[in-house]
Amino acid sequence: MSNLPLDQQTEVKYDEPVDQTEMSFLDHLEELRWHIIRAFVAIGICTIAAFLSSSIVFGEVILGPSRTDFWTYQMLCKLSDLLDTAALCIDKLPFILQSRQMTGQFTMHITSSFAVGIVVAFPYAFWEVWRFISPGLYVNEKKVASGAVFYVSLLFAIGVLFGYFILTPLSVNFLANYQIDPSILNEFDIVSYVSTVTTLVLACGLLFQLPMVVLFLTKSGLLTPEIMKQYRKHGIVVIFFLGAMLTPPDPFSQVLIAIPLIGLYQFSIMVSKRAFKKREHQLKNA
Repeated sequence: MSNLPLDQQTEVKYDEPVDQTEMSFLDHLEELRWHIIRAFVAIGICTIAAFLSSSIVFGEVILGPSRTDFWTYQMLCKLSDLLDTAALCIDKLPFILQSRQMTGQFTMHITSSFAVGIVVAFPYAFWEVWRFISPGLYVNEKKVASGAVFYVSLLFAIGVLFGYFILTPLSVNFLANYQIDPSILNEFDIVSYVSTVTTLVLACGLLFQLPMVVLFLTKSGLLTPEIMKQYRKHGIVVIFFLGAMLTPPDPFSQVLIAIPLIGLYQFSIMVSKRAFKKREHQLKNA
């Protein structure tokens, strides 16, 4: 039994790592290697499953936004009927897909399957990474990051859904109908199409992690809601820059992805404000 006062005993435990098992540097590398291997195995299994389900994954999921019967287009047409206007209804996509390379279809089959594998296996892959990181955290750091796997996976899923059902079909419709001269036909290569779809979807999944990043930085004492408010304009510029870096080089897609990110920035300010108040309360009662 320790002779320290109870409050000091609690403070010591609060600052101790969760897992006090001593490991050498090589042991840590070996453990990290196995976590990474298991994560890639999960992605590989999901990729193979997606590759074998080409009629669904490629025929319905990847090529879905290229057809007018896609869910988003159908909902826009229904909304047009309710508003008694045809402006929102997308009933024609004036472009065709071609494969101009001998390995084009096979390469895009693998690429699309791998993208689907990443999306499906992301929660498990992140959990494996978290299993490696969490034992080395202190108790207070563990509390800061509690629920990280769930919320990161949730935000990733929301971002993927936004990218697939909102950003991708609207971008495809814009690019398909954009013509500088009626004599120029839009005949897109399958490589370009699949790359655009997968880039938009995965970029949204990653960029939607902004609230979690803000939450962690605030609880760690590195960020405050006042700083976020003070540098709001700078943050918006950074958001547009990230949108330009992670999306295809057309202004329509960049603006579309920037709009929800600006909303996420505003939401992140509220998240930071709540986390900051909670942290201040804990420090006062410590």
